Amino acid sequence: MNKKVPIEISARHIHLCQKDLETLFGRGYQLKKIRKLSQADDFAARETLDIKIGSKIIKRLRIVGPVRKETQIELSITDAVGLGINLPLRLSGNIKGTPGATLIKSKKKLKIKRGVIIAQRHLHCNPKEAKKLKLKNGMSVSIKIKGARALTFHNIK
Repeated sequence: MNKKVPIEISARHIHLCQKDLETLFGRGYQLKKIRKLSQADDFAARETLDIKIGSKIIKRLRIVGPVRKETQIELSITDAVGLGINLPLRLSGNIKGTPGATLIKSKKKLKIKRGVIIAQRHLHCNPKEAKKLKLKNGMSVSIKIKGARALTFHNIK
């Protein structure tokens, strides 16, 4: 089946739960939206955090809102290599058994026990489009990119 779908790159970022947001930024704090992202209600927030894993720090990770049920950090394979750790490849939200990190905002630090992942490639699709394409949630597909540097991504969830 030939169907064009938008392809996007998601840079390293953090999703915070309300409790962790308030621990780092203060009671009742609300994220400041700087731009809307392509997914439903998601937005890039003005706020950033540093994260520490082991003895290494990645600075200024963008927070993506709105707040989530659990705090989660999505990094790249390159980030994991730089940190000297193996991170699990997971779909967003699947953080059981994942490593933790220390979140840093100025002098405030918050240690999370789990939540650091490499996000698995995935496809966002509204229910109407999914039905039209005969796709079901969790289904694995391949996506071919055409052009001078053509390639095919497999195992897209």
